[in-house]
Amino acid sequence: MTSVAANPGSTWLMIGGALSAAAALLHIACIFGGPEWYRFFGAGEGMARAAARGDWQPTIITLCVAAVLLIWAAFAFSGAGALPRLPLLRIGLVTITAIYLIRALAFVPVNFASRQYTDSFAIWSSLIVLIFGAVYAIGTVKAWRHLVP
Repeated sequence: MTSVAANPGSTWLMIGGALSAAAALLHIACIFGGPEWYRFFGAGEGMARAAARGDWQPTIITLCVAAVLLIWAAFAFSGAGALPRLPLLRIGLVTITAIYLIRALAFVPVNFASRQYTDSFAIWSSLIVLIFGAVYAIGTVKAWRHLVP
């Protein structure tokens, strides 16, 4: 495991990991918060109604998203040196960064193609994942030479 102090990207990756973990916890909180929480966090009326009916689909989807976010947090913490080195660490961090940034930047063409996505949730969520992606990108670039096996 790399020394966290020696890794110039560790602070950025620790922040990125914390952001992903917080997002995972918010997803899990939606399960317990019920339909109102699904609506508030922009999951859509269909998910909120399914949760209100007691369907398992919203819970399963939300748990899967939370699990992915926790894995992404683990990759960031591993890149920072706070967890043991995960396999394919560099590829994982680059992929996670790309997914966050593509999700953020996809808002622009989708917005122009279809005005139905121009709501406050779409704007805020795109800005949030843009920040997540930028934090991961900066941390990954700064830590790059420390991410080798």
